[in-house]
Amino acid sequence: MALTESNMLPIGTTAPDFRLIDTISGQILSSVDLFSDKATVVMFICNHCPYVIHVKGEIVRMAHDFQPKGVKFIAISSNDVLKYPQDGPEAMKIFASENGFTFPYLYDESQEVAKAYDAACTPDFYIFDGNQKLRYRGRLDESRPRVEHPKPVTGQDLRGALEAILSNQMISEIQYPSMGCNIKWKD
Repeated sequence: MALTESNMLPIGTTAPDFRLIDTISGQILSSVDLFSDKATVVMFICNHCPYVIHVKGEIVRMAHDFQPKGVKFIAISSNDVLKYPQDGPEAMKIFASENGFTFPYLYDESQEVAKAYDAACTPDFYIFDGNQKLRYRGRLDESRPRVEHPKPVTGQDLRGALEAILSNQMISEIQYPSMGCNIKWKD
């Protein structure tokens, strides 16, 4: 595991389009169908990363809190499953079920979507507004696993950005990168 920070895609970037298989439903889903006219959270995660495992409960709580307000959540795994079979589609479906995902968990086999979003780590978070323009990218909050004095997982940074978008407020220009395991790129 190599600790990696987000690349911090430029604010204002238009969300790259994609069509990927949803490991939960087995259907091919497109960004056109998935994005909300209010706000959409796109997150690059995987099953085995300790940083994802540390925050998965808060991700699910945030989805429960914000989906009724019209926010869509989309999880994508782009890891090389030949080297990391625990991140393959069948395991993704089980992971989603065991953790109560109420949003699609898409498999980016070609890794083209991760590259289009300039994703670097798991978890890596992006929030797009109703016009599919990037308004936030970076960390969920300041909590990290396996530190001597851990901070609680609150989702403060992501929650604050979502609340600002929903109330037509400015989001702070100070946005901190996410940190986690590097995406497992194919050779």
